[in-house]
Amino acid sequence: MATHLIWLRNDLRVHDNYALHAACRDADATVLALFIATPAQWKSHSMAPKQAAFIYQNLLDVQHSLAEKGIALHTVQCDDFAASVEALSDFCQQHHVDRLFYNYQYEVNERQRDAAAERRLFDLDIISQGFDDSLLLPPGSVLTGNREMYKVFTPFSRAFVKRLHEGLPECVPAPKPRQGAPLSKTPEIKPFDYPTEAFDSELFAAGEKAALHQLRHFCQQPVTEYPDTRNIPAVDGTSRLSVYLATGVLSPRQCLHRLLAEHPRGLDDSNVFVWLNELIWREFYRHLLVAWPKLCRYKPFIAWTDNVKWQPADKQLEAWQQGKTGYPIVDAAMRQMNQLGWMHNRLRMIVASFLVKDLLIDWREGERYFMSQLIDGDLAANNGGWQWAASSGNDAAPYFRIFNPTTQGERFDKEGEFIRKWLPELKDVPVKHIHQPHIWADNVGVALDYPQPVVDHKEARKRTLEAFEAARKQS
Repeated sequence: MATHLIWLRNDLRVHDNYALHAACRDADATVLALFIATPAQWKSHSMAPKQAAFIYQNLLDVQHSLAEKGIALHTVQCDDFAASVEALSDFCQQHHVDRLFYNYQYEVNERQRDAAAERRLFDLDIISQGFDDSLLLPPGSVLTGNREMYKVFTPFSRAFVKRLHEGLPECVPAPKPRQGAPLSKTPEIKPFDYPTEAFDSELFAAGEKAALHQLRHFCQQPVTEYPDTRNIPAVDGTSRLSVYLATGVLSPRQCLHRLLAEHPRGLDDSNVFVWLNELIWREFYRHLLVAWPKLCRYKPFIAWTDNVKWQPADKQLEAWQQGKTGYPIVDAAMRQMNQLGWMHNRLRMIVASFLVKDLLIDWREGERYFMSQLIDGDLAANNGGWQWAASSGNDAAPYFRIFNPTTQGERFDKEGEFIRKWLPELKDVPVKHIHQPHIWADNVGVALDYPQPVVDHKEARKRTLEAFEAARKQS
């Protein structure tokens, strides 16, 4: 009797899991599942402790779901990806595995690990099969007329939607219960040797059922209001599905099919498509990692931007990290992330622009800090967003387009509702002064327990333009 192994990574679900579905096709095969924790690798990738805790909770959930199907999920811990190849090989030999099934990951280190694993298992006469599972369309399947990867998002999105009109990617069902299901006993999943932090289980409930419930809820009504509410941080107007997509508790295909089940003309409906286009941004950034692997190595897409003379990452970086810059919308956003491990997408753009364009601090400092805090940390999306803000990436904002943090706050948090929630020290500041509280405080003689602005935006803008222009001329 054959033994099949499903190697779980960022695909912690039983529904619409390509590798799991393939591993279970042979009704007579024994199917096992394995998750390999690599704490030293996670540390080098700056994984957030909240994300580590979320992954652990979802492992417990998926282990239970797999046990109901008669599949035992085992966990192994080793230091890094190199050691994980040895651990995988040892597990396969111990359990007499004949075939390995896994879903691709597209980052450079992960791809090198998988190639090494396939070579190692090939020497043991074990067949490996990988699947494009975490995307709607595989990398390299949406190309220009010259058969090249798009460098600009809008034409990529058009071509992507055209492909979807030609045929939607298939969702596969959860496997049927196997012989001997359900299992009466499952292997213990011990906590990882990695820092964890408690996360808000109401905002980010672990498990597939919670993810699917949130998806259904969002696609029924909020998605139609998304164009009007998505930029207002005081309103619960986003899907909050990013954490499930980042850890693979939910697939993008499930998102697409649920959206179209509720809104059959979703590919053409301008309101509904606004959210679908965000999923396509996710695809764009992942396709880019494959086309330009240097993006995984902290390298800018636009080479000349590496000539920018960044300011030292000292007290101003610390003030930004702690939400003490003296710019209310920036500080409220950073405190939201520090507490929840999540930040509203509009605010991610604002605080990234502030770090790079106002403080002139290297975007890589911000990219690393985000990953160290975000429960929905995802290298492709995080890198893409930071390089967009830093004017160093694909389809980036031009370097001379610089957000004014005060006017951004006035535009997207007009009444200061979001600011007051996260900056209680400003609760007594009148609405019309909430975005520049020190001017009001000085005029009325009030002492605020809130820091003065760490930089003057007008002067910072001038300094940044000069730094970018000098870098461009140097190239």
